[in-house]
Amino acid sequence: MKSSEIRQKFLDYFASKGHTVVASSSLVPHEDPTLLFTNAGMNQFKDVFLGFDKRPYTRAASSQKCVRAGGKHNDLENVGYTARHHTFFEMLGNFSFGDYFKRDAINYAWELLTVVFKLPKDKLYVTVYAEDDEAYDIWTKEVGLTADRVIRIGDNKGARYASDNFWMMGDTGPCGPCTEIFYDHGAHIPGGLPGTPEEDGDRFIEIWNNVFMQYNRDEAGVMHLLPKPSVDTGMGLERISAVLQHVHANYEIDLFQALINAAARETHCADMDSPSLKVLADHIRACSFLIADGVIPGNEGRGYVLRRIIRRAIRHGYKLGARAAFFHKIVPDLVEQMGVAYPDLAAAQNRVMEILKQEEERFFATIANGMAILEADLAEMDKAGGKVFNGDTAFKLHDTYGFPLDLTADICRERGVRVDEAAFNAAMANQKQMARSAGKFKMAANLEYAGAETTFHGYDTLEHKGNILALYKDGVAVNALHEGDMGVVVLDDTPFYAESGGQVGDSGELRSTQGIFAVEDTQKIQAAVFGHHGVVKTGTLTVGNGVNAKVDVAARTRTVRNHSATHLMHKALREVLGTHVQQKGSQVDADKTRFDFVHTQPMTDAEIRNCSAKNMVMWCAC
Repeated sequence: MKSSEIRQKFLDYFASKGHTVVASSSLVPHEDPTLLFTNAGMNQFKDVFLGFDKRPYTRAASSQKCVRAGGKHNDLENVGYTARHHTFFEMLGNFSFGDYFKRDAINYAWELLTVVFKLPKDKLYVTVYAEDDEAYDIWTKEVGLTADRVIRIGDNKGARYASDNFWMMGDTGPCGPCTEIFYDHGAHIPGGLPGTPEEDGDRFIEIWNNVFMQYNRDEAGVMHLLPKPSVDTGMGLERISAVLQHVHANYEIDLFQALINAAARETHCADMDSPSLKVLADHIRACSFLIADGVIPGNEGRGYVLRRIIRRAIRHGYKLGARAAFFHKIVPDLVEQMGVAYPDLAAAQNRVMEILKQEEERFFATIANGMAILEADLAEMDKAGGKVFNGDTAFKLHDTYGFPLDLTADICRERGVRVDEAAFNAAMANQKQMARSAGKFKMAANLEYAGAETTFHGYDTLEHKGNILALYKDGVAVNALHEGDMGVVVLDDTPFYAESGGQVGDSGELRSTQGIFAVEDTQKIQAAVFGHHGVVKTGTLTVGNGVNAKVDVAARTRTVRNHSATHLMHKALREVLGTHVQQKGSQVDADKTRFDFVHTQPMTDAEIRNCSAKNMVMWCAC
């Protein structure tokens, strides 16, 4: 049974049981800042479980694309070296939102595995939470498993709810016991049953986890029964495919074999057992799906994780002998395998290939020099018997040749060497400090200020009374500024907007009975302390003076209008170029607006005209 058939049979089975089949959500979680990437089938239903969202159905099933390659959930280092670690995988899941509970969930799982998929019953073992007598009785008294095949898992040392078989969404909130189903791959493979000292072996492999959300844990750690207990399950498509295709490792299933063959074709590799081919087969999935969902290679956040995965793939291709862009040529093979189940991937094929090709060409331009430095240092270390790679060199590879730290660590790991990460981090911190020192920051962050914060009134009024809290001349605190002096004024209350989010600071005037100060710019000294930069036009300003702060209304109005234009431009660009376009910066003042964004190539004249036309239509509508 092909992986595509297994996926469909799973969804069809639960559809026959009254479940609504829900399409996979994007790998980029929307409105969930706690996640870097979607990493489980339940992510898109999180608000439903928490009671913040209500769907028109109470039963759902899905095949969710997931990535675990950054943040808390990061399997990147293990990919290619183990049988089951991936950056990208598919999670099959069925969910009940206050509908059915343990009995139905357990019976559905058992029927699907033993009747639909026809797995031998004597190959299946289950675990339950040690205190979950209800689940234990369902397995032994209703399903009919013997007691030796139902294993209670828990901590008998007093730490309740500290177990692999008790799932918690977080320190507080919905939680509950689990029952996991394991498949026995055979006595010829080392490993023991769950709960034994040999449980980390590869003989007994978990294929399905049923989570029974029946409690709400409060801040005191007290468990309260939920009024509507729910079910959240997950079964890795790759794992169940390995079982049903009678192979042990995920990389031996049909889907991966097709991609491994494609990687071997593009790298001219004859060793079909090479771990590097497994890396390429895994990484093409993660990279392609991430790009299809709008992630672009970059230097921060999701874009940086994508770039790391791409460069790790290129390094493994380089290891196999590739000396020019090759990785993007595997995309059509992936689309052939998964494009029917994920039509968004098929639709984005050309864009995915183009972005990967561009990234490859950039990195291939420097990888040879970087690899030469790395190999030379490793050869010297091998002669001297060293086991710790120089952190400064690792930083040079990162800074000059684009080698992410984990890529250098990956190469070193193959030689039994670790990287001095402390030295790497110190070099990184030193570079950042030098950049800060060299930069000409108008924020005047070096001003020593320990007074009260500034209250901003500029959203409601452009004129407001304030008192002078501090004065600075040439970066030094002074008690007074005199006519002709350039300096910085800190007020307790101000209508002046301090530069933020790409919008420049306000200009205008501070007027007291003793003097007039022309404000040329407004910057933040600290997060909530505003510095008014300018010159004394007449008289003297003294700490403690009261002033009337008045913003240049015409300049503010033009600036606000230009700020609005950036949002309209963002929308127009996404409509013309695609939803992958994201704002990466801007500069807005009274005369102009500049909008920074990432795209795969320079815009054509036609695209620029199209964007301008759409922007004009939206502007008129506003």
